[in-house]
Amino acid sequence: MAGIKQFNEDEALEQALHVFWRKGYGDTSMPDLAKATGVQRGSLYHAYGDKQNIFLRAFARYQRNYLDMVRRHLQLDDPVAALRAYFAYVISSMSITVPQEDGTPSSHTRGCLTTKIATDETAMDEPVRAALRDMLDGLAAALEERLSRPDAKSRLPLPPKDAARLLVSFTRGNVVMERIYHDQQDLQATVDSMLEVLFKR
Repeated sequence: MAGIKQFNEDEALEQALHVFWRKGYGDTSMPDLAKATGVQRGSLYHAYGDKQNIFLRAFARYQRNYLDMVRRHLQLDDPVAALRAYFAYVISSMSITVPQEDGTPSSHTRGCLTTKIATDETAMDEPVRAALRDMLDGLAAALEERLSRPDAKSRLPLPPKDAARLLVSFTRGNVVMERIYHDQQDLQATVDSMLEVLFKR
Protein backbone atom coordinates (compact mmCIF):
# COMPACT_ATOMS: atom_id res chain seq x y z
CA MET A 1 0.00 0.00 0.00
CA ALA A 2 1.47 3.33 -1.09
CA GLY A 3 2.65 5.55 1.71
CA ILE A 4 2.89 2.85 4.36
CA LYS A 5 6.68 2.86 4.37
CA GLN A 6 6.72 6.50 5.42
CA PHE A 7 5.78 5.50 9.00
CA ASN A 8 5.66 2.50 11.31
CA GLU A 9 2.29 0.95 10.51
CA ASP A 10 2.02 -1.17 13.67
CA GLU A 11 2.67 1.83 15.90
CA ALA A 12 0.28 4.04 13.92
CA LEU A 13 -2.55 1.49 14.04
CA GLU A 14 -2.01 0.94 17.77
CA GLN A 15 -2.29 4.66 18.42
CA ALA A 16 -5.33 4.92 16.14
CA LEU A 17 -6.97 2.08 18.04
CA HIS A 18 -6.58 3.97 21.32
CA VAL A 19 -8.31 7.00 19.80
CA PHE A 20 -11.29 4.94 18.61
CA TRP A 21 -11.44 3.23 22.00
CA ARG A 22 -11.40 6.53 23.91
CA LYS A 23 -13.63 8.66 21.69
CA GLY A 24 -15.78 6.11 19.87
CA TYR A 25 -16.09 5.78 16.12
CA GLY A 26 -18.35 8.72 15.35
CA ASP A 27 -16.44 11.28 17.43
CA THR A 28 -13.05 10.29 16.00
CA SER A 29 -11.87 12.49 13.14
CA MET A 30 -8.98 12.25 10.73
CA PRO A 31 -7.26 15.19 12.51
CA ASP A 32 -7.59 13.22 15.76
CA LEU A 33 -5.93 10.22 14.13
CA ALA A 34 -3.20 12.33 12.58
CA LYS A 35 -2.42 13.94 15.94
CA ALA A 36 -2.37 10.62 17.80
CA THR A 37 -0.26 8.77 15.25
CA GLY A 38 2.09 11.62 14.45
CA VAL A 39 1.35 10.99 10.76
CA GLN A 40 0.19 13.83 8.53
CA ARG A 41 -3.41 13.60 7.34
CA GLY A 42 -2.29 13.49 3.73
CA SER A 43 -0.14 10.45 4.43
CA LEU A 44 -3.01 8.73 6.28
CA TYR A 45 -5.39 9.38 3.39
CA HIS A 46 -2.80 8.19 0.91
CA ALA A 47 -2.13 4.99 2.88
CA TYR A 48 -5.66 4.04 3.95
CA GLY A 49 -8.18 6.12 2.07
CA ASP A 50 -10.49 7.13 4.92
CA LYS A 51 -11.31 6.81 8.60
CA GLN A 52 -13.26 3.60 8.14
CA ASN A 53 -10.34 1.81 6.55
CA ILE A 54 -8.04 2.94 9.35
CA PHE A 55 -10.51 1.57 11.89
CA LEU A 56 -10.86 -1.73 10.03
CA ARG A 57 -7.09 -2.20 9.84
CA ALA A 58 -6.62 -1.29 13.50
CA PHE A 59 -9.52 -3.47 14.61
CA ALA A 60 -8.28 -6.49 12.62
CA ARG A 61 -4.93 -6.20 14.37
CA TYR A 62 -6.66 -5.88 17.75
CA GLN A 63 -8.88 -8.88 16.99
CA ARG A 64 -5.94 -11.15 16.20
CA ASN A 65 -4.17 -10.24 19.43
CA TYR A 66 -7.32 -10.46 21.55
CA LEU A 67 -8.38 -13.88 20.27
CA ASP A 68 -4.84 -15.21 20.67
CA MET A 69 -4.98 -14.22 24.34
CA VAL A 70 -8.44 -15.74 24.75
CA ARG A 71 -7.27 -19.08 23.35
CA ARG A 72 -4.24 -18.99 25.62
CA HIS A 73 -6.41 -18.56 28.72
CA LEU A 74 -8.75 -21.33 27.61
CA GLN A 75 -5.93 -23.88 27.53
CA LEU A 76 -6.19 -24.73 31.24
CA ASP A 77 -6.95 -28.40 31.83
CA ASP A 78 -10.10 -27.94 33.90
CA PRO A 79 -12.93 -26.37 31.84
CA VAL A 80 -14.32 -24.29 34.71
CA ALA A 81 -10.84 -22.98 35.53
CA ALA A 82 -10.32 -22.23 31.84
CA LEU A 83 -13.51 -20.21 31.63
CA ARG A 84 -12.76 -18.39 34.87
CA ALA A 85 -9.36 -17.45 33.44
CA TYR A 86 -11.00 -16.31 30.20
CA PHE A 87 -13.48 -14.11 32.03
CA ALA A 88 -10.77 -12.76 34.34
CA TYR A 89 -8.87 -11.66 31.22
CA VAL A 90 -11.97 -10.08 29.67
CA ILE A 91 -12.83 -8.21 32.87
CA SER A 92 -9.25 -7.06 33.38
CA SER A 93 -8.97 -5.89 29.78
CA MET A 94 -12.07 -3.72 29.86
CA SER A 95 -11.31 -2.37 33.35
CA ILE A 96 -8.03 -0.72 32.35
CA THR A 97 -8.12 3.01 33.03
CA VAL A 98 -7.28 5.29 30.13
CA PRO A 99 -5.68 8.74 30.28
CA GLN A 100 -7.54 11.76 29.05
CA GLU A 101 -6.84 13.14 25.59
CA ASP A 102 -4.18 15.47 26.98
CA GLY A 103 -2.42 12.54 28.66
CA THR A 104 -3.45 13.35 32.23
CA PRO A 105 -4.66 10.48 34.45
CA SER A 106 -8.30 9.50 34.43
CA SER A 107 -10.54 7.24 36.50
CA HIS A 108 -12.50 6.18 33.41
CA THR A 109 -12.13 2.59 32.27
CA ARG A 110 -11.88 1.83 28.59
CA GLY A 111 -14.67 -0.77 28.49
CA CYS A 112 -15.11 -3.16 25.57
CA LEU A 113 -14.09 -1.83 22.17
CA THR A 114 -16.38 -4.18 20.22
CA THR A 115 -19.46 -3.23 22.22
CA LYS A 116 -18.58 0.47 22.16
CA ILE A 117 -18.43 0.46 18.37
CA ALA A 118 -21.53 -1.75 18.06
CA THR A 119 -23.63 0.75 20.02
CA ASP A 120 -22.47 3.69 17.90
CA GLU A 121 -25.06 4.24 15.16
CA THR A 122 -22.54 6.18 13.07
CA ALA A 123 -20.37 3.06 12.83
CA MET A 124 -23.02 0.75 11.40
CA ASP A 125 -21.90 0.62 7.78
CA GLU A 126 -21.71 -2.97 6.59
CA PRO A 127 -17.89 -3.25 6.56
CA VAL A 128 -17.76 -2.30 10.25
CA ARG A 129 -20.70 -4.56 11.13
CA ALA A 130 -18.94 -7.41 9.33
CA ALA A 131 -15.75 -6.80 11.31
CA LEU A 132 -17.68 -6.85 14.60
CA ARG A 133 -19.51 -10.04 13.60
CA ASP A 134 -16.20 -11.66 12.72
CA MET A 135 -14.84 -10.75 16.14
CA LEU A 136 -17.82 -12.21 18.00
CA ASP A 137 -17.88 -15.29 15.76
CA GLY A 138 -14.18 -15.83 16.45
CA LEU A 139 -14.79 -15.54 20.17
CA ALA A 140 -17.68 -18.02 19.98
CA ALA A 141 -15.53 -20.43 17.96
CA ALA A 142 -12.73 -20.33 20.55
CA LEU A 143 -15.20 -21.02 23.35
CA GLU A 144 -16.96 -23.76 21.41
CA GLU A 145 -13.65 -25.51 20.72
CA ARG A 146 -12.84 -25.59 24.43
CA LEU A 147 -16.36 -26.65 25.42
CA SER A 148 -16.34 -29.45 22.85
CA ARG A 149 -13.57 -31.28 24.66
CA PRO A 150 -14.81 -34.35 26.57
CA ASP A 151 -14.02 -32.91 30.00
CA ALA A 152 -16.40 -29.99 29.33
CA LYS A 153 -18.96 -31.47 26.95
CA SER A 154 -19.91 -34.26 29.37
CA ARG A 155 -20.87 -31.69 32.02
CA LEU A 156 -22.83 -29.28 29.85
CA PRO A 157 -26.65 -29.33 29.80
CA LEU A 158 -26.68 -27.99 26.24
CA PRO A 159 -24.56 -28.37 23.07
CA PRO A 160 -21.13 -26.66 23.12
CA LYS A 161 -22.10 -24.33 20.28
CA ASP A 162 -25.15 -23.09 22.19
CA ALA A 163 -23.15 -22.78 25.42
CA ALA A 164 -20.50 -20.74 23.59
CA ARG A 165 -23.09 -18.34 22.19
CA LEU A 166 -24.63 -18.01 25.64
CA LEU A 167 -21.23 -17.08 27.10
CA VAL A 168 -20.57 -14.53 24.35
CA SER A 169 -23.92 -12.89 25.09
CA PHE A 170 -23.15 -13.03 28.81
CA THR A 171 -19.94 -11.08 28.25
CA ARG A 172 -21.93 -8.31 26.56
CA GLY A 173 -24.03 -7.97 29.69
CA ASN A 174 -20.90 -7.91 31.83
CA VAL A 175 -19.61 -5.05 29.69
CA VAL A 176 -22.66 -2.95 30.54
CA MET A 177 -22.38 -3.77 34.25
CA GLU A 178 -18.70 -2.78 34.23
CA ARG A 179 -19.54 0.60 32.73
CA ILE A 180 -22.04 1.26 35.50
CA TYR A 181 -20.38 -0.22 38.59
CA HIS A 182 -16.63 -0.48 37.85
CA ASP A 183 -16.47 -3.44 40.25
CA GLN A 184 -14.22 -6.26 39.05
CA GLN A 185 -14.93 -8.46 42.07
CA ASP A 186 -18.68 -8.25 41.51
CA LEU A 187 -18.25 -9.08 37.84
CA GLN A 188 -16.15 -12.14 38.67
CA ALA A 189 -18.75 -13.24 41.26
CA THR A 190 -21.40 -13.05 38.55
CA VAL A 191 -19.16 -15.16 36.33
CA ASP A 192 -18.88 -17.77 39.08
CA SER A 193 -22.68 -17.85 39.37
CA MET A 194 -23.00 -18.39 35.62
CA LEU A 195 -20.49 -21.23 35.68
CA GLU A 196 -22.32 -22.85 38.60
CA VAL A 197 -25.48 -22.87 36.48
CA LEU A 198 -23.75 -23.96 33.29
CA PHE A 199 -21.73 -26.89 34.57
CA LYS A 200 -23.10 -29.95 36.31
CA ARG A 201 -21.48 -31.00 39.52
